[in-house]
Amino acid sequence: MTKTITFAVTHFSVAFTVAYLLTGSIGVSSMLALVEPMVNTVAYFFHEKIWDRIRAGKAQQMAYAGHEVLFHRH
Repeated sequence: MTKTITFAVTHFSVAFTVAYLLTGSIGVSSMLALVEPMVNTVAYFFHEKIWDRIRAGKAQQMAYAGHEVLFHRH
């Protein structure tokens, strides 16, 4: 849990610093630093779903290829 908390603090700090350097506004930087991790979390969820489908498709292809080798030898 400590690692998760320190990562969250690091993420917030980086997001805030970058936003502040770009905008010069503490308010905008704070809002971006809070909103960006939430949006990123949702994006990561969908990213993982897509990769799960890709992995499942590759596993299915491998299983089919193995089936072809086992049952269709010449």
